[in-house]
Amino acid sequence: MFQQVVGILFPVFALIAVGFSVGRWLKPDFRPINRINMDAFTPALVFSSLVAMPLDTEQVPLLSAAAIAVLLPGILMFPVCKLTKLNYKAWAPPHMFRNSGNLAIPLFTYTFGDSALGSAVLLFVVSACLHISLGLALLSEGNPFKQIVKMPIFIAASLALILNVSDIGVWTPLYEATSLLGQAAVPVMLLSLGAQMCNLRLSGIKVGILCTLQSLATGAAAFMVIYLFIPLPPMQLQMMVLFTMLPPAVMNYLFAERFQIEPTKVASMVLFSNFFSVLTLPMLLGFALSL
Repeated sequence: MFQQVVGILFPVFALIAVGFSVGRWLKPDFRPINRINMDAFTPALVFSSLVAMPLDTEQVPLLSAAAIAVLLPGILMFPVCKLTKLNYKAWAPPHMFRNSGNLAIPLFTYTFGDSALGSAVLLFVVSACLHISLGLALLSEGNPFKQIVKMPIFIAASLALILNVSDIGVWTPLYEATSLLGQAAVPVMLLSLGAQMCNLRLSGIKVGILCTLQSLATGAAAFMVIYLFIPLPPMQLQMMVLFTMLPPAVMNYLFAERFQIEPTKVASMVLFSNFFSVLTLPMLLGFALSL
C-alpha cells in the first residue's frame, strides 16, 4: 500500500517541486500564465472531457455528492464562526471551494487512471460553477450573473453539455485540438501551485494549521453524509474521500484580495493548507484505497 501511495503522489508533488524551484530562482510572473490556463487550457480540458462523457441519470449521485461536498462545509462553518468570532466571509469559502482543479484532477487520474478523468472534471465543473456563482454572491454585494456567463469555463461546460445531451457529434479534428490544448492544463496548474508556495510566511502558520484542521473536520462530515446517503460506485466513493478533504483552491485568495476580505489570512489558509497536503494526502489516499 505504501509503495502504491508513493507512486501515485510522486508525479503530483514532483511537478509542484519543479514549480517551487522555478518560482524561487527564476521568479516568473505567473499571473498571465494562470490567466491563459483559466481562459484557454482549462476550458479546453472541460470541453473535451464533458462532450465525450456519457451523461444520463447515472451521473445524478455524483452531482449530488459534489454539491454536498461544497455546501455542507459552508453550513457547518456558520456556527463555528459565530462561536469563535471569525469572519465567515473569510473562513467559510476555503472550506467549501477546494483545490479541485490543479490538485484533484491530476491526483484522480494518477490514482484511478484515465477512466476517472470524466468524473474528476465533472467534480471540478460543479465546484467551479458554485464558486463563481455562490462564492461571488457570498463575497460581493451585486449580482454576479453577468460575470458568470462571460467566464470561458462556464461557456465551455455549457456548450459541451448542450452538445452531449443533444447527441450532436463534434468534428473529430476539433475534438482532438481541444483535447490536445486541454492536456496542458494539469501541468501548468501544478507548476503554478508550486510557485505559489514561495509566498509562505511563518507568521501565518497558526491560521494555516487551524484552517487545515477545520477543513479536514468539515470535509469528513461531508464525506460521512455522502457515504451514508448517496449510492456511488466504489471508484467514485474513493474519489469523494479525497474531494471532500482537499486543501483550499487558490481562487479563494484571488477573490478575497479582490473584495478585500482579510486577504492576508486567506492567503495563509490557502498556502499552508496546500503545503500540509504533503502530510494529509498520503493518509487520505491510503484510507480511500482501503474502501
